Amino acid sequence: MPRVVSQIGILIIDDDKEICDYMETFLARDGFLVKALTAPQDAVEEVKTGKYHLVILDLMMPKIDGIELLGQIRKVDTDIAVIIFTGYPSLETAVASMKLDVVDYIKKPFNPEEFSQVIERVIKRKGLARSPEEELHKVIGSSIRELRKENGLTLKQMARRTSLSVSLLSQIERAESSASISSLYKIALALDTPITSLFGDF
Repeated sequence: MPRVVSQIGILIIDDDKEICDYMETFLARDGFLVKALTAPQDAVEEVKTGKYHLVILDLMMPKIDGIELLGQIRKVDTDIAVIIFTGYPSLETAVASMKLDVVDYIKKPFNPEEFSQVIERVIKRKGLARSPEEELHKVIGSSIRELRKENGLTLKQMARRTSLSVSLLSQIERAESSASISSLYKIALALDTPITSLFGDF
């Protein structure tokens, strides 16, 4: 039986601030609790807090080698899931990573959709699960976004049709806000779909 956690914590370690910012936004949108570090020397102390279920680690960083840092992380937490991502993949680093129990080794640049699937796979493998409420918000948000795009509607057009703000609609789609039944009814009408279709297979 998967262990339900209120929010799954992800720590990103990469000296490139742009990548950290992108990953942080991308993962937070999917409902994860995310922290990004551009200073790898702070990583071990951060892992010691016990707030994280998954570490996403870049291999090529100044001052400290990613494999060396991974070894230090493993000394303080043998169970935390680690995904390596690198712009310079090699057989040597892939083998060294696997010896330190890395769950995946990904080449940059990555496809966001595929990366999301990797994270979901890691979560299941580690016996973790999102809370049912959090999962429901994600399903509803994803369904609304897909139906809106199928109908060729922008968030602005949806706001006009539903009398809901662009900001609220955006938050619902990103699973950052729960929608009331009244809001869901307005959204379903605007998309010309039964309200039940917004719940996917939930």
